[in-house]
Amino acid sequence: MRWRVIWCKACEGGVDQGCGAAYLRLMARAPLLQLTDISLTFGGNPVFDGLNMTVQQGDRLALVGRNGSGKSTLMKVMAGLVEPDTGQVVTPAGVKVGYMEQDPDLSGFATLGDFARAGLHDGEDYRVEMAAEGLKFDPDRVVATASGGERRRAALARLLAEAPELMLLDEPTNHLDIEAISWLEEQLSTTRTGFVLISHDRAFLRALTRGTLWIDRSEIRRQDRGFENFEDWRETVWAAEDDARHKLDRKIKAEARWAVEGISARRKRNQGRVRALAALRDERAGQIRRQGAALMELESGQQSGKRVIDAKGISKAFGDRTILKPFDLRVLRGDRVAFVGPNGAGKTTLIKMLTGEIAPDEGEIKLGTNLDIAIFDQARSAIDETVSLWDAMTGDPEMRVSGRSDQVMVRGNPKHVVAYLKDFLFDEAQARAPVGSLSGGEKARLLLARIMARPSNLLVLDEPTNDLDVETLDLLQDILGEYDGTVLLVSHDRDFIDRVATTTVAMEGDGRAVIYPGGWSDYRAQRPDDAPEVEVKAAPVTSKPEITAQPVKSGLSFTEKKRLDSLPGIIERLEAEIGKLHEFLAQPDLFSTAPAKFAKASDGLTERQAALAAAEEEWMVLAEKEDG
Repeated sequence: MRWRVIWCKACEGGVDQGCGAAYLRLMARAPLLQLTDISLTFGGNPVFDGLNMTVQQGDRLALVGRNGSGKSTLMKVMAGLVEPDTGQVVTPAGVKVGYMEQDPDLSGFATLGDFARAGLHDGEDYRVEMAAEGLKFDPDRVVATASGGERRRAALARLLAEAPELMLLDEPTNHLDIEAISWLEEQLSTTRTGFVLISHDRAFLRALTRGTLWIDRSEIRRQDRGFENFEDWRETVWAAEDDARHKLDRKIKAEARWAVEGISARRKRNQGRVRALAALRDERAGQIRRQGAALMELESGQQSGKRVIDAKGISKAFGDRTILKPFDLRVLRGDRVAFVGPNGAGKTTLIKMLTGEIAPDEGEIKLGTNLDIAIFDQARSAIDETVSLWDAMTGDPEMRVSGRSDQVMVRGNPKHVVAYLKDFLFDEAQARAPVGSLSGGEKARLLLARIMARPSNLLVLDEPTNDLDVETLDLLQDILGEYDGTVLLVSHDRDFIDRVATTTVAMEGDGRAVIYPGGWSDYRAQRPDDAPEVEVKAAPVTSKPEITAQPVKSGLSFTEKKRLDSLPGIIERLEAEIGKLHEFLAQPDLFSTAPAKFAKASDGLTERQAALAAAEEEWMVLAEKEDG
């Protein structure tokens, strides 16, 4: 056989494909999958129209887009599970495409291990065992008794064990704890397999991707840069669109003026320009405006007491299994407390004890006065998937408007149910659709709509980030930053915890819970793997646990040094909140039109000014002590 001659820089000359360097360069960008002129419609507006894209060997792609934009549908087209109306999906001979879907079908298999091992050759079972250890599921678990999260982990283990040439991963980090996410991140970072990844986890996407596929209004764009560059790219594209649309509008206005004036100035108009004007108007009408941000809003109800939760010596066990050893925690008004730890460590159980839903075995919990609690449940159990979105809203007793079946009560004011659903990016057709037809992200938005319809002052968010797109996560983060109430948060999203939390409670196993100031990154910095054992002491959530350690040379104890490091961030946050309150109170007619809000903002301003003065004084004392 005669080899085709190609050029090889490594050999400084023409060589055949037997040269390893040349062959690797030739094969590195070989296509694994090609979509050509794909169109798909599900009985309404097109999901895709004339879509073209190629996935090449070595690609590590983030697939991003708004909830409902078609990300999961596109993956199913790529996997061959959904047939497009027109176009071709081409996979080269010998290339295997593996797909991990959000709701895997395990029917026909007795155990999770049977499902995960299906398709493997003899002697390859060890791959499933390794994945099961890293992803933390029991291969011997009977399918009928397995949770949704366990089923997803088995599907992920199956995909990793099969090691196809191209992996399609649809929200693989959902239902994984941070330890399992880190394990998966390590596996994907070292694989030579190409992959396309849908995820809401920014840290996960930033660490792994080298390119981005962006679905926007039925079109797909590609940039060969990782997710960390996505937002700048998106804003650049949108700015260019706005500029082009503005120029087109000006041109249409000028041509329309000419057409009108031409009637009186000339008997016969230039029909070519008239036809051109009609074409411009058709072009403008054909442009699809991008979907705006959801109009989510949280309103604090009556002000709670300064102490929201005071837990002393609480513990919990189920049989021989200790969930929580004696633990003290004080949550003050305005705190944002994140609870982190492995799945099964007891995070949700601890929050249910703190909010009074279940009782501790020992110890005492005192809830503050005037609490209005709103709960975002990770299981979405508050939503009946068999009813329509309309009925899910109007059927809620806390939202029902007496005598009206088409309106809901939104923060004290009646509003048409469709108008309120539109605030959360649902269209009128979806209002009559069953909740079960929604994507995971859309279900999360619906639950947020129910929670945000009424005032609250204690918000409990149990895995709120699952399935939400990055734009909605950004908005939710901003809303929580402006929320006057208190937040208890359970999440495995490291980036979201860093952006929101002021205190982190780490469930570190064997019933141990330890309090740290700051978010996830602060927790990791304060609690390295080789850190000494920590004894939990009674303390407000803004303080730190006592740690046995040698004093640093600066004259500060370990605890004081960490406090000094955290104070600038606390001061910056208080200054920002004071600035927003000053701006709010500066409205000239606020006192006369909304005296209650004026009084509430004034009280909040006084409290934050006092807290700022105390924080600045504490910083000065510790800084002077550090300087000797």
